[in-house]
Amino acid sequence: MMTADAPSSRPSAAPDATWSSDQQWLSLSADGIQLQLDLADGLLKLAHFGRIAPINPDQHRLMSAAATPQASLDQLPPNTLFNDAGLGFAGYPALIGDREGRDWLTAMRLSDVACSTDATGAHARLTLRDSLSELEVLLALTVTREGVLRQQTTLTNQSSAPYRLEWLAAACLPLPVRFEECLSFGGRWVQEFTETRHRLSEGTFTLENRRGRSSHQRVPTLITGTPGFSEQRGEVITAHLAWSGNHRALIERQFDGSTQLQMGALLLPGEQMLAAGDSVTTPEVVMAWSDTGINGASQRMHRTLRARLDWPVADKPRPVHVNTWEALYFDHDATRLQELVVAAGEVGAERFVLDDGWFVGRDGERAALGDWYLDAGKYPQGLGPLIESVHAHGMEFGLWVEPEMVNPDSELFRTHPDWILGLEGREQPLGRYQCVLDLTRREVCDYLFARLDALLSEYPIKYLKWDMNRDLTHAGGQSEEGRGKPAADAQVSALYSLLARLRKAHPGIEIESCASGGARTDHGILRHTHRVWTSDCNDPHERTHIQRGASRVLPPELLGAHIGPQHAHTTSRRTTLAFRASTALFGHLGLELDVSQLDQAERSELRGWIASYKALRGLLHNGVSWRLDCLDDHQHAHGVVSQDGQQALFSISQLAMPRHAVPAAQPLTGLQADTAYQLELLELPEHPERRMKQLPAWISRQQAGEPVVVSGEYLMREGLALPVLDPDQAILIHLQAVAA
Repeated sequence: MMTADAPSSRPSAAPDATWSSDQQWLSLSADGIQLQLDLADGLLKLAHFGRIAPINPDQHRLMSAAATPQASLDQLPPNTLFNDAGLGFAGYPALIGDREGRDWLTAMRLSDVACSTDATGAHARLTLRDSLSELEVLLALTVTREGVLRQQTTLTNQSSAPYRLEWLAAACLPLPVRFEECLSFGGRWVQEFTETRHRLSEGTFTLENRRGRSSHQRVPTLITGTPGFSEQRGEVITAHLAWSGNHRALIERQFDGSTQLQMGALLLPGEQMLAAGDSVTTPEVVMAWSDTGINGASQRMHRTLRARLDWPVADKPRPVHVNTWEALYFDHDATRLQELVVAAGEVGAERFVLDDGWFVGRDGERAALGDWYLDAGKYPQGLGPLIESVHAHGMEFGLWVEPEMVNPDSELFRTHPDWILGLEGREQPLGRYQCVLDLTRREVCDYLFARLDALLSEYPIKYLKWDMNRDLTHAGGQSEEGRGKPAADAQVSALYSLLARLRKAHPGIEIESCASGGARTDHGILRHTHRVWTSDCNDPHERTHIQRGASRVLPPELLGAHIGPQHAHTTSRRTTLAFRASTALFGHLGLELDVSQLDQAERSELRGWIASYKALRGLLHNGVSWRLDCLDDHQHAHGVVSQDGQQALFSISQLAMPRHAVPAAQPLTGLQADTAYQLELLELPEHPERRMKQLPAWISRQQAGEPVVVSGEYLMREGLALPVLDPDQAILIHLQAVAA
C-alpha cells in the first residue's frame, strides 16, 4: 500500500450545503465526502454518496434512468431515502402503522427543504407529507465536518385520530448493486463483537434485537461493501444505530437488483401510539463511506464521536484504572483493600474503582441491589478512610453501581414491588437474581437520583462504573397510567434522562457504561458516558478479537482494556504478562487483578508497562487507528499513527500456530511515504532455538544498539520481516520520524 488515505490527518474541507429549487437538487459535503439527492417529483432519490463528484442533474437523470422489464409494474418504483408503498414499492417500507386498519399505506412527497451549515457540518431538513393519511415525516440529515452522514427521522400525526406506529426507519439508504457482502457483529458474554460475513442475495437480511439493551448478540452495526472488502481494501459503508435498546437492521435486495439498508429502534406491539398532533423522533444512524476499506470508515467514525464527547475535564489523560472486582469480588476486607491500594499506587495506577459489595446486605449476587446505602459493618467510618488512602497513594476514587436493577431480596423491592418492569399475572424471569426497575416512573428515577446524588455529594467520587447485568423481559409498566403497556423503548429514553440529570448535578463526574461487559456499547450511551467496558473477558487471546470488532466504530480511548491475572477467570487460559499488557495497551488501560499478590519481579514488569502506557497514551488516544490485513489468518496486526505522521505504534499478534515456517513480511500503513522512521522494538518474546535459530536482521541490528531507519514508503510497500512467534505472543514496534 503505497499511500495512506487517513481522513484524520488531512485538513478538513469546510462543510457546504447547496439547494437548487430550479433543478430540485440538494448537495451536502464536508471533508471530501458528498451526499447528493435528486428531489424531482417530490421523491428523495440518492444520486451520490462518496467522494466529492460534480454531477450535472440533467445528465444524471438521463443516464441513470433504467430499463423497465416485462412482467413488472409499467414504471418501477424508485429506491429512495424513504421507501413507502404509495408508488407500488414492494419491499420493506420505511414506515409501518395504521389507524385501526386504515391509513396503512402512505405515499410521502417532499413539501419543504431547508439547508444550512455551521462548524459541525452541512445540514438539511426534508419535510414529506401525505395528505390522505395525514402524516408528516421530517428527515434530518447532516454530513458532519468529519465526513460522516448522520440521520434521524421524525413522524408527526396530523390527524385527530390516533396512529399506531409499528416501524419507523431512522435511516433508509439505497445501496449500489455492487455491494454484495456485509459484516455483522454479535456473540455472547465474554465473546463480544464476533464478526460474521454474509453474502447478499435477493431477499432480506435482517438482524433484530429484543433484549432491551444493545446486547452481546446483536450489535447495532452493519458494514456492507464490494466483494472481498477488508480493512485496507474495497468500498464500504459502515452504519451504526446510536441506540441502547431494541433495534432492527436490514439489507434488502429486490428482484431488479435495487438494494436498501434500514436501521431503527424496534418497537414492541402497541409500544408507540401517536395521539393527535404527537410526534416521535427516532434514534440517530451514523454512516461512514470509504473506498479504502473498513479503516477509512472507522477513522471517520472515531473522529465524529471524539468531536461530540463531553469530557468533565478537557484534555485529561485517560488514567490507569485498578478495579477491585477480580481481585476481591465481594470480600471487602479492610486489610485486603489497603494492601491493594498500596500495591496499586506503587505500580503507577491513577484511579481506584471500588466494585460490587460495598453497600448494605451485599455479600453475594443474590441480594441487596437497590439498597444503595453504605454497609456500616464493612465501612464503620464510611468510605472516607479508604478514599483518603487512595488519594495518599496518588489515585482518584471511583465507585461501582447498578442503579437500573433490584434484587427481590432487598428492602427496596419489599417496599415497592410494583416498581419493576413486569406484567401482572405473569411470572417475571430473573437474570442474575435480579429484576429491572421501571425507569419510566418518575418516583423510581427520583429515588435513584437521590441515592446517587447523596453519595456523590458526601464523598469525592470522580468516577461511576454504571453496570447493567441483565436483558429486559416482560418489559411492561406497572404504574396506573402504564399498566400492562410495553415500556422497553421508553426505558432507554428514561435512562438517558437520568444520566443527563446526574451529570448536570455533578458535572465533574465521569461515567463508564458496563453491561455484563459489552452489552451496551453504542454511540447513544456515549452521549451520556465516557467509556465502555468492552468485555468481562480479560484474556488477551479473546480480547484481540473483541477489541478489533469494537474498534470498527469506537476509538481506543473509550474501550476499557484491563490487564487481568495470568490465569484468566473467564476462560482458564494462561498467558504472559507481556501479552496481556501489550493487548490492553491499545485501549483505556486498567488492572483487573490483585496487584498485592504479585511478587516483586512481576510488580516491576507491570510498573514498566504502565510507564510505557503513560508515555504512549497521547499517541494512542489522539492518533489515527489502523487495522492491517494479514496473510496469516491467525495473525492480527494493528496500530496507531499520530495526526502529523511523525510517530506510530504497531502490534502484531500470533493467536495460533503460524501458517508458514517463515512468516510473510507485514506491510504497515498510515505512514508518510517521504519520511524516514527509526524503528524500536518495544516488546519481543523470548525466542528459544526450537522455534527460531536466527532473528530477522533488522531486529538483530536494533538489539545490538544500531539504529534501524527505513522510509515510510518502503514500510508501506514491502513491510517488515517478522520473527516466528508462538501462539499468544505479540511484538510491539514503535516508529519515530527522524531527519533524513
